[in-house]
Amino acid sequence: MFSITDELAISEAELDFSAIRASGPGGQNVNKVSSAIHLRFDIKHSSLPEFYKYRLLRRNDHRISKDGIIVIKAQRHRSQDKNRAEALVRLKELIICAGEKTTPRLSTMPTFTSRRKRIEKKVRHGQKKSLRSRPSLD
Repeated sequence: MFSITDELAISEAELDFSAIRASGPGGQNVNKVSSAIHLRFDIKHSSLPEFYKYRLLRRNDHRISKDGIIVIKAQRHRSQDKNRAEALVRLKELIICAGEKTTPRLSTMPTFTSRRKRIEKKVRHGQKKSLRSRPSLD
């Protein structure tokens, strides 16, 4: 079981790991060893509560496909085990962020002083612009 929070965990069978060759620097090692990890997690067919599934599917994240599959590519480390652990951490962060309830924004009005300062600033700016114009012949 992969623990996300104290109350939430998903089974290892729901996670699909595949080793791929990493891109970027690494010398000859990068051409020989498949050290990068692709982690795939199907949201729709997972054991997550419906609240998490709904919030994850509604997220505008490039890692979530149209089919509801999270794809995380980890290739920072040269070790496959470290990349696997990093992919799991990123998945955990994504699910935790989806589970956080956001408080709705309360609309407020600007204060009297801030409105007055804004008008005064606009007047000063207008005066500065008018001083830049050509002088009249009168």
